[in-house]
Formats: sequence, structure tokens, C-alpha cells
Amino acid sequence: MSATDDATPILPGLSPACGRAIEARFDGGLMSSDGGLLMLREVERRLGIARRLAACIDDPRAPVRIRHGLDEVIRFRMLMIAAGYEDGNDADSLRTDPLFKLAMERLPEDAALCSQSTVSRAENLPDRHALLRMGQAMVEHYCQSFRQVPRRIVLDIDDTFDAVHGGQQLRLFNAHYDEYGFQPIVVFDGEGRMVAALLRPACRPSGRQIVFWLHRLIAALRANWPRVEILLRADSHYCTPEVLRFCRAERLDYVLGVAPTTTLRKHVAALEAGTTARAATADGEKRRRFKEFYDSAASWDRVERIIARVEAGPQGVDTRFIVTSLEGVRGRTVYQDVYCARGQAENHIKAWKTHLAADRTSCCRAAANQMRLFLHLGAYWLMWSLRAAMPRRSLWRAAQFDTLRLRLIKLAARVEVLKRKVRLHLPSSTPNQTIFAYALDRLPRMLT
Repeated sequence: MSATDDATPILPGLSPACGRAIEARFDGGLMSSDGGLLMLREVERRLGIARRLAACIDDPRAPVRIRHGLDEVIRFRMLMIAAGYEDGNDADSLRTDPLFKLAMERLPEDAALCSQSTVSRAENLPDRHALLRMGQAMVEHYCQSFRQVPRRIVLDIDDTFDAVHGGQQLRLFNAHYDEYGFQPIVVFDGEGRMVAALLRPACRPSGRQIVFWLHRLIAALRANWPRVEILLRADSHYCTPEVLRFCRAERLDYVLGVAPTTTLRKHVAALEAGTTARAATADGEKRRRFKEFYDSAASWDRVERIIARVEAGPQGVDTRFIVTSLEGVRGRTVYQDVYCARGQAENHIKAWKTHLAADRTSCCRAAANQMRLFLHLGAYWLMWSLRAAMPRRSLWRAAQFDTLRLRLIKLAARVEVLKRKVRLHLPSSTPNQTIFAYALDRLPRMLT
């Protein structure tokens, strides 16, 4: 037994197995539990999100004394989030991890990565103008993620509640959730790419506030794609007179939910009765019917095309309304194939908020929490791009982010530093080994 083994104590309390004693020591050398992190490294190198975001921030530090550039700090934090380390405090324990060092273009024996305090200072560094530039930079990144300019894009706009437990700026009590928190607005396109995230108080935004933010978003998109057709899709929170006027002025198509009113229900009273009668003779099966009509709320400037969906079953009658600018398409098709597809945005929010912990907005300053949303937005792009590199008809293409992390990122690895190369020893028992080579081979063609 070597002197190193003698100096490393055996873990006590391990029971024998099959009549043989078990000895365990922390003497494995340079090892990491995030062997698949190098796949995310390849994704980030080609996306360049950290470099893009860092260019939006004015760094007040003296250049000759900088040890960790802003792009390095942002890249490190995004990789941490994607690998499941949601808290910035984890930087103190990961700064010496050999795989994180390799992912940050450093050798395992090089100096440690940035600490938690450096990460926190970077999060608090951007001001309002820098955050606006970062938002525009992420829209530009979204546009550049396409190989060709699309003819038409669909934007799903929604909000999500983010509970807070301190004295953060912009926090507000929300009676529906019975908690203090934020209610960020997030935007995804129809294929799941994340476009933007806006921190705001936990209250329903007014039509004027929505239009003010939409104006910036649409202007940034049109600056890159002047002729692209845009379809706006959202629930009834965003169906306000101001939003409808804005969509017409900006030549945007829209499919928006409408809150039921007594006026709208008068149009479908007979349809509800007929659908209920049909459902009563359907042996417990639901019956669904549609109706189109033109009407206008008192606050609207003009009548709009409204589609009603009436569904009756053992639980009663459920009626939903949507308003749309689309013409020449059947109402049933608009509702079932276009509007209902926005339900996929809930899965994207779940991936961003639950699997990537985007609700860790615990900074005191609102600007720092908005910066965190951008960091989690960048981590979302890393995971989404990794999933998009998977075989088109495989289960990997539909896997949740936490599944990708457990199967591809959380992989034990032993690092061996040689004179001319760094060798990684991955477990021979790793399942689905071919998927690693497939994804790494496909990434350069997808992300350039």
C-alpha cells in the first residue's frame, strides 16, 4: 500500500458484501461527477452567449488586475445552472473541479475558477441600460440561431409566478397565490426557442405596459428580419384594447384568449344547450362543438372575429372564447391546431423554471434579479441546443432537461493530464454511449 493510501482514512461503518469486507477511500485522484459537461462546453463555444452578454456590460475593473473576465464568469454560471447547480454559492466548491476547469478552457492544474463573491459582483454589475442591451442581444441571438430567415414565426407570451421570501425590489403580494413574489413575462417561439424574459411585480400587467414591452421586442425582431410574418399567441391576460390596436398597427397576426362575458355567452346559449343534450346520450363521452361570430367589447375599437369552443360532458359545460385576425381558416382549426398549441409553452416554462431553477431570484436589487433571468435564459439555450442535436425521431429529442442532465451530464469521469493531451476515463457501463458521439458530431453542423 502506498504512502498516499495510508494517509487517506477508510470510511467507517460499511457492511461486508458476500462475505468480503468493503474499503472505501477518497483517493481516486482527479475525478468529477459532471463528465458530460464537455458537451455543453461545445454548445456554448458555438453559441457564444456568454461573450454576447458580457459585451453588453461596462466592466469598471482595472484591466491589468482582472483574473476572471465577465465572459468567463457568465459562462461558468450558465454551465453551473445547466449542470444542476442552481445556487451561486456552489461556485466555491466547483471552482477546483477538473471538468469545470476544462469546460472553461483551463487545465486541471491551473488556477481555480471564480468564487461565489465574484459571481455575485457580476450579477449586481449591470445597470438598466446594460440590461436593455442584453435583452436586445438575446433577441439577436435568437434570430441568428436560424440557418435561413423564416417566413413566419409564432411567439408564445405568458407569465409565471415566482415566490420570494425577502425584501427584494419589485416584490408584490399576489392574492391568487397568497404570497409575495414576481411575475416574469417570458416569450418562446413555436419550436421552443426562448426569446426573452422580463422581471416584473406579481400583478397582472396593464395593456399599456404590455404594449410598451412588446414594442421593444417586435422592433428588435424586425431589425433583424424586416419582412418576417409574426403570429402572437397568448391567453386572455393579454387580450386588451391596447394590444389589439398594437397588433393591427404593426401588422401582427394574433390568436388571443378572451375572458367570457354575458354578451359573448348570449351567442352560444343555444349551442351550449344542444351540446349538453348530445353529451347526455353519449354514454359519458364529451362532445365538442364550435361557433364563429363577430362582436366587440365596449372598449374595443372595432368588431373582431371570435371563435367559441363549447365542450359538454359528465362534469358539465365548458366554454372558451378566442379572438383572432386569421382569415380563411376554419374556426375549429384555428382553435385546435393553432391556439391549443400554446399549451406547449407551459412545458417550456417548466423546463426553464423547474429544471433550471429560474425562480432563484433572491437578490435584493431588481437589476441583479433581471441579470439572473438572463443567465438562466442562457442556460436554457445550452440545454435546448443539446436536445436539438439529438436524433430527430428518438426519445432524446423529446426528453426533459432534467432527464438530459441525469443521462448525459451527470457522468463520473477520471481526468488524466498527459504531456500532450488530457484524457478522460468515462465509465464503461455508461448506457447509450453512441448518443455522445452522435451529438458531438452533429453540433458543429447545427450551431455554425
